[in-house]
Amino acid sequence: MADLKDFAEQLVNLTVKEVNELATILKDEYGIEPAAAAAVAVAGPAGGGEAEEAQTEFDVILKAAGGSKLAVVKLVKELTGLGLKEAKGLVDDAPSAIKEAVTKDEAEALKASLEEAGAEVEVK
Repeated sequence: MADLKDFAEQLVNLTVKEVNELATILKDEYGIEPAAAAAVAVAGPAGGGEAEEAQTEFDVILKAAGGSKLAVVKLVKELTGLGLKEAKGLVDDAPSAIKEAVTKDEAEALKASLEEAGAEVEVK
């Protein structure tokens, strides 16, 4: 029982990058697509006290699906690699993180794609 508690503690304390790596390992090596990975990643540590100009990683946040919800769901599915149900869940639960800890260029490209589909997006 103590081992499971230790394991749970390790999972809760994973960084966003570690959660993404875990999701990749589960998908590639075991064929498991963890739907909860996005929810765990959202609860990742907040970076307080850092200067904005030193920021190298950005989060793409879907604020609203807009008028073309179906197109946004399909695009979120494509961009994240999630299943259709999980992508729809992210869109329905807006505001929600679509991608976290990405470069500025990737964040801006994702934002442009999502806005083109009709979504309201924010990069943090």
